[in-house]
Amino acid sequence: MRGLNVPSFYKIMVFKEKVNKLLSEALSERPSLFLIDVTITDAFKVIVTLDDDNGVVLQDCIDVSRAIESNLDREEQDFSLEVASVGVGSPLKIVRQYKKNIGRTLIVTTNTEKIEAELVDANEDFIILSWKAREPKKVGKGKETVQKEQQIPYTEIKEAIVTVTF
Repeated sequence: MRGLNVPSFYKIMVFKEKVNKLLSEALSERPSLFLIDVTITDAFKVIVTLDDDNGVVLQDCIDVSRAIESNLDREEQDFSLEVASVGVGSPLKIVRQYKKNIGRTLIVTTNTEKIEAELVDANEDFIILSWKAREPKKVGKGKETVQKEQQIPYTEIKEAIVTVTF
């Protein structure tokens, strides 16, 4: 806690608790909406990132923002608030995001390889990817197309991004 006096530290902790409580209440009223990240800086800047099983709409962000902002007193503590949805191309962070993207193509980076493949399943421990690859024939010359499938534990995933095709 060096460099930060105790009253300031206490003030930040109380503010964070209050924001997290208000955020939990707002999300409990919208079961398909879920939290990806919340950052609260020492300068009292609040950044909330949301996702939804069916996609976040602007009204979701407005509703959550209002639920937080209307229950905080700017006279007591000045703050800034930003509520947004995850962006296209943002890495997947939680299991629920993987589950909602089953059937879509991901680019998954592990410690040893980078795979672009369809996400065919996701559970609490790992994902399963499926893709076609060209490999040498087992008999004779040339290559053949084979279906590949790989199970990857979340602990081995460095980054996973949904690819967007137009």
